[in-house]
Amino acid sequence: MDGQPSRSGQPTADIVSRIRDIPIYRASIERGHFPILDKPEIARGFPDNWMTPALAEALDAGKAEFVLSTGTNHARMQIIRPPYFLLNSYYRLWSEHPDIAGTWHAGCQRVSLTTVLATEHVARVNAKKRGRAELAPVPDLEDRRLDDRTFYVNLTLDPAHWDRADVERILAEIRTARQAHPDGRYHLDCSGYHLAHLVRKVTDWGLWDRFPKPASIVHAYEYTPVNVRHYLYEHFDCPVIDLFGSTELGYLYYSDRNGRYHPYLDKMSVELVPVAPDSGIFSMIVSSVRNPYMPLIRYRSGDCARTLDGTPDPTKIVRFCGREKELLTSAHGRGPVAQGDLDDCVSDASSRVFVHQLRVVGDARGAAGLGEAELRYTTFDGAPLDASEAAALSAGVERLTGLACRVEHCDHIPIGKSGKYAWLDRGTGGADRPGRADGTGGTDGTG
Repeated sequence: MDGQPSRSGQPTADIVSRIRDIPIYRASIERGHFPILDKPEIARGFPDNWMTPALAEALDAGKAEFVLSTGTNHARMQIIRPPYFLLNSYYRLWSEHPDIAGTWHAGCQRVSLTTVLATEHVARVNAKKRGRAELAPVPDLEDRRLDDRTFYVNLTLDPAHWDRADVERILAEIRTARQAHPDGRYHLDCSGYHLAHLVRKVTDWGLWDRFPKPASIVHAYEYTPVNVRHYLYEHFDCPVIDLFGSTELGYLYYSDRNGRYHPYLDKMSVELVPVAPDSGIFSMIVSSVRNPYMPLIRYRSGDCARTLDGTPDPTKIVRFCGREKELLTSAHGRGPVAQGDLDDCVSDASSRVFVHQLRVVGDARGAAGLGEAELRYTTFDGAPLDASEAAALSAGVERLTGLACRVEHCDHIPIGKSGKYAWLDRGTGGADRPGRADGTGGTDGTG
């Protein structure tokens, strides 16, 4: 499985031989055809639909474990995998990445600046290991250490609410990673949004002399908008790398320092299926035996992508553009709209927009057949867009969605209870909705 499925997407004879004893696949093997595997089918009858004598033995021996897939922005799904499956996938990719492998091999510490849920998960696991029933109100740094390589620094749900004391603590903890390395280098692992918030506050409070620049940066937890990526590029002179993957699959693609994506499909293949007739947005169908205890064959990951030339060639992916469940039906009948499409629209209108959220009440077509939308946004400098930029943004959203769009500047857009932003609000007040399945959750503490 080198990234290229067979023409039909069906597994090879070698793969079939590996999965022959797994109950969920028996009917497909008998028919000689494997349909696309959706999440509800995986959950139906779990875990008996996956159980084999080898898996039962692995569970008893601690070589396999039950965990929940990413649950911060979409429904959680129970899975079975080796301990630290996602973390090991991250470490292996870091160690082999052409632009940042040097920081791995130099023994750099990994500082993780991401959701508070991830921090609390690591602290909770450590508390249990040390015989404590509950988390400390403010877990100390050692309680937030995942292993001898990685520790977590965020203790607040919404990074927009970090006060100066929060930021100074985060910077002090980052300096401990620098001090642990003979050359003063460290690797920063982050949500792009969280790092952008930190940069804004460090700039506002004149704290750059306390912020040691990282030797490499990975953002791998959620969709990072174009403007946020460029904002990070402007402030850091090291490689800023995106990793794409999920709890149940590990990492599948990585970007290089120039933003181009490359497959990382060890023991995997990917099919791209249009989400709608003639759509250039593709649903990702993954076959993987990387996880030996729960191989996923023709699994619909829920993620969407676009390719360089609009063809379903997984080697030509240029953009991971959001979640299939979040696609917005356009009001003018020009096909579905993905998170990445709105992001392009926003960045084309202005590079100053930081967080943005589109509010659409009910179906995009609206009760009258036309519908309206509101685009709320914040900016990196806190000032509203000028009239021409705001007009360009409104017009761009209307062209994209077919919805008349009002643009509103906000001082603050609340983050979701997951610690991630929802780009689309279907009249629910911005509650968390399905989001990109990037490296979060599970016992790896990588979310």
